[in-house]
Amino acid sequence: MNRSDILQQADDLINNDRARQHGDVKKTFADIAARWSSLTETPLEPADVALMLIELKVVRAAHNPKHADNWRDIIGYAALGAEVAGAADAE
Repeated sequence: MNRSDILQQADDLINNDRARQHGDVKKTFADIAARWSSLTETPLEPADVALMLIELKVVRAAHNPKHADNWRDIIGYAALGAEVAGAADAE
């Protein structure tokens, strides 16, 4: 599997299967941020959710770097995080 394959799989997952399963990412990550904020007594934003999920996958990838799902999910969470954060190229 090459980098283009992994990127395409991540794109397919976040725009098809996962989107259908979990609904609107902005609402879902906002809901998760609210719950985690309550649990941690620390204000969190939807982009923080993406960063924390990426950290989870980084730890898993460190323990099992040959498991492609971890790498795919890191890509997906990064794309979703950029979207919920309203990230834009600064030029």
